[in-house]
Amino acid sequence: MNYFLTDEQQFIKEIAAKIAREKILPIRAGLDESGEFPWEIVKVLADSNLFGVYIEEKYGGTGGGVFDLCIAVEELSRVCGGISLCLAATALGTFPLILFGSDAQKLKYLPDIAAGKTIVAFALTEPNAGSDAGAIQTTARKDGDHYVLNGTKQWITNGGEAALYTVVAMTDKARGSRGASTFIVEKGMPGFEFGKKENKMGIRASATRELIFQDCRVPAANLLGKEGQGFIVAMKTFDASRPGVAAQAVGIAQGALDESISYARQREQFGKPIISFQGIQFMLADMATQVEAARALVYACARAIDAGDTKVAKESAMAKLFASDVAMKVTVDAVQILGGYGYMKEYPVEKMMRDAKITQIYEGTNQIQRTIIASHLVKEQAGKKS
Repeated sequence: MNYFLTDEQQFIKEIAAKIAREKILPIRAGLDESGEFPWEIVKVLADSNLFGVYIEEKYGGTGGGVFDLCIAVEELSRVCGGISLCLAATALGTFPLILFGSDAQKLKYLPDIAAGKTIVAFALTEPNAGSDAGAIQTTARKDGDHYVLNGTKQWITNGGEAALYTVVAMTDKARGSRGASTFIVEKGMPGFEFGKKENKMGIRASATRELIFQDCRVPAANLLGKEGQGFIVAMKTFDASRPGVAAQAVGIAQGALDESISYARQREQFGKPIISFQGIQFMLADMATQVEAARALVYACARAIDAGDTKVAKESAMAKLFASDVAMKVTVDAVQILGGYGYMKEYPVEKMMRDAKITQIYEGTNQIQRTIIASHLVKEQAGKKS
């Protein structure tokens, strides 16, 4: 289908696909086994200017937006959903700065992010605060021209590898979610350490670690926005970043579909390729239709964000929900089509199935996405009656 990409967007798609094919494909299985962070791919992406596709030109980016980011993430994820996160998770950590940062903060940090010199992470989740973001326990106490952070963050993508962290902490616990604030924390600041690196089912080439703050002193100048805006920062960030997760899911699903078609054409049973059997054809047809529908929803949402639509929470949730559910279904079907071979690590679809699962969980579980969508439907209906 022609999605009417600009010349620049077509170039992003082609260069990301080339990197995925030539650089990521040869190392994906090894990094999946070892769990090593893909620093060599970070350098390749940096040299290709892909870290700056969603950042304004005046800060060193190429001036694109969420849609350009989704194109790149999708193509990289088509080969490896884990490796693609070095880019996608950096964008997640950068969106708070783009949306709420001061000019001084943007000038200080965005050029190195756009150049791929600085990897970023977003730190909201805690041991007892996942979907319930208002339950975070990490605190930030004002002390002169600094804030003192104490607490632990859990399951932070790019954790330990990133040089920069956007961290949500409570500046006033008595106010609940309205007492949260967001800070820019640099790796190496005294009192900021890392806990265990998680041993995950999927996306194993992506680092996931605990962040530990023990009297970590952060300059007051590193407060993003105002005190008490932390929950708003997080929600607006997710509105912008969820299409990126959805694009990752679309890419994983497309990669699984590609592998399924290729295998079905080569595998023979009963004297003919299994792609000639109607049962397999119907599975492939459903998989292809689901992937295309997910892609269309993701692209539409990303374009709306780039056009300046600020009321995209429902559509962003829809894109993440639908695309990740499609990724899970398509990868499971891919394993089924490959049969016993699909269950073996020699073939990539079992990895794609493992990678797909997290897209239904992080940046808000799909149960939370359905809650968001439903709440907006209720508000819209109430608005029509009033």
